[in-house]
Amino acid sequence: MRNHARRQSVIGQLGRTTRTIAVVLLIPVLVSLVLMFVTSDRYQLAMSRMETAAGLKPAVGKDLPEKLFSVAAGQMRYDESGVEDMLLDVNRTLDALLADASGAGYLQLTVARRTMDTLSSYIGQVRDGMAEGRAISEIEKIVDEVRDVGDLVTDMLDDFVSVEINAAVQTGASIQRIVWVAFLVEAVLLMAALVGTGEATHRLADIIRDAIYQMEGSVFRLTGGDLKARVPQMEVEELSELATQINVMANRLEMLIERSRQEQENLAKSELRLLQAQINPHFLYNTLDAIIWQAESGKSEEVIHLTRSLSDFFRISLSSGADWIPLEKEARHLEGYLSIQKTRYRDILNYAIEIPQELQDGYIVKLLLQPLVENALYHGIKTRRGGGFIRVSAAKEGAKVRFVVEDTGRGMSPDELKRVIAAMRSDAPALAGNAPPVGDAPSVGDAPSVGDAPGEGSSFGLRNVDLRIRLYYHQPEGLVIESGEGGTRVSFRVPLKSREEIAHDEGVSG
Repeated sequence: MRNHARRQSVIGQLGRTTRTIAVVLLIPVLVSLVLMFVTSDRYQLAMSRMETAAGLKPAVGKDLPEKLFSVAAGQMRYDESGVEDMLLDVNRTLDALLADASGAGYLQLTVARRTMDTLSSYIGQVRDGMAEGRAISEIEKIVDEVRDVGDLVTDMLDDFVSVEINAAVQTGASIQRIVWVAFLVEAVLLMAALVGTGEATHRLADIIRDAIYQMEGSVFRLTGGDLKARVPQMEVEELSELATQINVMANRLEMLIERSRQEQENLAKSELRLLQAQINPHFLYNTLDAIIWQAESGKSEEVIHLTRSLSDFFRISLSSGADWIPLEKEARHLEGYLSIQKTRYRDILNYAIEIPQELQDGYIVKLLLQPLVENALYHGIKTRRGGGFIRVSAAKEGAKVRFVVEDTGRGMSPDELKRVIAAMRSDAPALAGNAPPVGDAPSVGDAPSVGDAPGEGSSFGLRNVDLRIRLYYHQPEGLVIESGEGGTRVSFRVPLKSREEIAHDEGVSG
């Protein structure tokens, strides 16, 4: 009600003042309005040019080099990259800006446009180099030159934006001078016409000025990096909607920055935990202890066998950063792992790997089977008196292959099985928590027991495998777990990929 009353008072004062001195103020009002419209138009054009120039920076400084790097890395063909269309759009935009610019800004844009010709030359070298089959190292050097030239163009665009900002500031100062001059002229005329209306006009000017200063201060704090700054509630109705929209923009900006920060943090944590899970020191220490024990016993053949198995195990685990490997390598990885564990747990572990030869040339995402075998060993076989047997098999089912890891361990009760499945399929992030420590930690993540009762964080390994199956293969179905007193059976169905089908994917291991 207070704001409404103040707003009505302002309108009333304007009405009375206008009726009283309309004729006296007509000419200065018209002149000031014309000047303000002209100046405001200049200001809007400067803002538009700044926005256009800023929009070119990501394309020149980031998108072009990234697409050329993808071309050089073989992830896409040059004619599919859209580099030339992007370059054409940038040059057209620069030409349009040049046609509208003047002074120092025109000089900056002219240099930037000429530099784009240099950038076009480098892009042509990349295109010709790829067509001629030059070495990737040569292409990458040219891409680095493209990135450097793109950064130079970006710097020139930044200089242009700075020039436009200075021009906009000067334009804003002109607007303010016009406002003040008009105010003074109108005040003098108003005092001459009716002294009593001067005080009302002064109060109205104070209200508007204070509101503008409040909004200006809040906007300056926002542009200075204070994302908590907000425009207070305006007493002037004409500014209240603008203040609301500025606050909405600030809220969204703060939310987006926070979301980006959290996503980057989660990504870094996920990558770190995956690397930690792939090379677990406990497994390495225990295997090296077994090698030393065999060496001290004079069993050179066993030492050679364990060392070769350990070397194969880690070589395939890392796969030079590859995500997809032939099924034959996955089977060899399992054989190396189980061979080492057989040496360590000779009396309690027997196993069989039954993967048909005709399937072994197909590609799968690496490390899908070994964590399941590890679960079966550490939480099924080891916890059962007298040990047991682990069988890994693969069979063709239509267009897909079903993989099965089954053991004769102690199994799970129905309630335990439900808890394991619920934890594995929960909405919590797959790598959000650390896996629980165990006496002899697994090598690809402290996977949950498929035979132990699930605890907090115990579904780490199963959820990791289940999530990777569903993400990499774009299918809703992941792991299927069955368990009872006779043991546990974990299976999944995925299509085998040919090398041609995944030729453009990252991380293909031959």
